[in-house]
Amino acid sequence: MGCIARLGCLILLVCLAIGAWFTRATWLPKITGKPVVTSAAPGWEPLTPEAGAAGKKKLDELARPSGPVFTNLSATEVASYVFQTVARTIPAQADSAEAAVIGDALFVRAVVPVREIAGTGVLGPLAGLLNDRERLQLGGTFHVIRPGLSEFEVREIKLRDFKVPTGAIPRLLQQLSHGNRPDGVAPNALAVTTPPSLADVRIANGKVTLYKSTTGAEQ
Repeated sequence: MGCIARLGCLILLVCLAIGAWFTRATWLPKITGKPVVTSAAPGWEPLTPEAGAAGKKKLDELARPSGPVFTNLSATEVASYVFQTVARTIPAQADSAEAAVIGDALFVRAVVPVREIAGTGVLGPLAGLLNDRERLQLGGTFHVIRPGLSEFEVREIKLRDFKVPTGAIPRLLQQLSHGNRPDGVAPNALAVTTPPSLADVRIANGKVTLYKSTTGAEQ
C-alpha cells in the first residue's frame, strides 16, 4: 500500500507540473515580472493589395543606390506582390488567399476554381475527386536567374489534401501562368520580374530577406 501511495503521489506531482507548465503565462509573470514568450506555430496571413504595395515599396528602396543592402519582407508582403501583381498566378476568382513562411519555404494558398484546370487532363484521376472549388497550395523558394528576372521554384502543390505528383507540377504551372515562361526559368518554376539590383533571396525565420548586388544597382 505504501508503494501504491507513493506512485499515486508521483502521478499527482507530474500532473501538477504539467498543469503549471501550460498555465505559466498566467502565474510566472507575477513572480519574475517579465512576460512569458512562447514559440508560435507558423501563421498564415491574408494576401492584400496593401501588403503588395508595401512589398513593392521595400523593393524600390532596395533598388536605390543609396538604399539598404538588404531588406526583410513578410510572407504576405512578398506573396501579395509576386502572386497578385507580377506573376498573376492566382486566378481572379480565387478567395481566401494566404501566405506563410514555413521552414525555408514560402507557402501560398487560396480557394480557386479547378474546373478549367481539371478539364485539361493535367490532374489525371485526381480531377474526379475534386469539387468545383478547392484549396490550392503552392510551396517553394526563390532564385535570382539574372538581373531583372527571378523564379519561384515550386517544390510542392496540393489541391485540398491531395499532393500533386512531382511530374505534373510543370504542366500545372504552365496552365496557371498561361505559358508565360522566359528563357532560363525552370519547368517547375514561375517567372518573377525583380529589380536588376536584386542579387539573392533567402527564406527563414518567418520572413523573406532580399539582398542587393553591389554591381547591379541602378545608377
